[in-house]
Amino acid sequence: MQAVNTLLKNFAKCSAFHLAVRHGVKKDLFPLHRTLILSPCLKEGAPHSASEKLDLDEWKKVMKSGVPEASEAGSEHKELSTVAAAREAVEMWRLAGRAVPENISDDQLKTLMECPSKASKKKYLKFLYIKELYKKNDKRKMEEKRERRLETQEERDSKPDELKKNSFTCLWTSAIDRTYNWRVAQSMIFGQPLVFDMSFESDMSPREVANTVRQIVFSESSNRKSVDPFHIHFCNFQDNSQYHREFIKHYRQAWDKLLITVTERCYTEVFPKNKIIYLTADSPNVMKTFDHDKVYIIGSMVDKSIKTGVSLARAKRLGLETACLPLEKYLLWNTGAKNLTLDQMMHILLTLKDTGDWKKALEFVPKRKYCGFVGKSVSDLKKGLNLVNALKLGKKREVQKRQFAKNYSKKLIQK
Repeated sequence: MQAVNTLLKNFAKCSAFHLAVRHGVKKDLFPLHRTLILSPCLKEGAPHSASEKLDLDEWKKVMKSGVPEASEAGSEHKELSTVAAAREAVEMWRLAGRAVPENISDDQLKTLMECPSKASKKKYLKFLYIKELYKKNDKRKMEEKRERRLETQEERDSKPDELKKNSFTCLWTSAIDRTYNWRVAQSMIFGQPLVFDMSFESDMSPREVANTVRQIVFSESSNRKSVDPFHIHFCNFQDNSQYHREFIKHYRQAWDKLLITVTERCYTEVFPKNKIIYLTADSPNVMKTFDHDKVYIIGSMVDKSIKTGVSLARAKRLGLETACLPLEKYLLWNTGAKNLTLDQMMHILLTLKDTGDWKKALEFVPKRKYCGFVGKSVSDLKKGLNLVNALKLGKKREVQKRQFAKNYSKKLIQK
């Protein structure tokens, strides 16, 4: 009997104790040990007591509570082992030269294992690879930008103190700016008005409106730098219109500080009709001289499709006098329409206002549109025309050569 008890004690130490310690059931160890000790007595037919039955029930509870914990631990271990195996497989694929990311997280590996097919796993790894490439590229660009910024800062620091901030240059630019502002301020009181008609927004696309505003910005800049600037008016100008939004994009905070007159009223309500001349390329009346007492109006319109007669029709409806520039009188017109950009019109009008010389003013017309001035000799004109014809003939021959080569290659491919 003593030998049996000793054997049971050793068995309990080898199995139940280690199981309880591993799964955290130390408080149930004593009832289990007692039950195992009393088991031989139960086999021999000893009287059963209530306490011994309770000990057996406790033993069953302990054994049942340890089983799910063990299964959970086993499943967790299995999951970790599969994640590690997936990581090793991904690393092998990367070393083999496949499109696989270098760094992959456990969550991404779990998502990879959940993919139903091999093709979906390849697509997911390729997606992670491309995403990693984008991140590396962005990081490289940021580093290059920082290096360039550091280089420029070092160059500025390496410059001598004389070139860093020259007080004379700063004073000179600020003095010139004040001079320009003073001239424009004087023109608002004593200068000749020049009106931009801002009522053509509905006749243009958003891109054409943006080009129009850009040309008006250039016109305002050249007018501001002239010796005797115009007093610029924006008539028929609506707030929160597309014109307004484009001007805010260009000028930003300086929009409210511009020395120009912006009004929603029509120019016929601001100036008398007998002093207004509407400048349009479609007018049958040719402008002979520049009149300093007139108010010239320019239509704020850039049309790629060249809608003829829009500004002329508007001027006729209002009963205004119209005029066009004498381009054919002074220039040998070659090709293209006679519509000029707004900044070119501003340069021409400023030159006419200062000098009154049409030839000097019409030098701002693009050279591609005319061969020369009418006053030149016949030999010079012939040379110019021959040069233009030669260029046209050369372009035509180049087109013919390309077409011949293309057709010849097609025939070879068909054979």
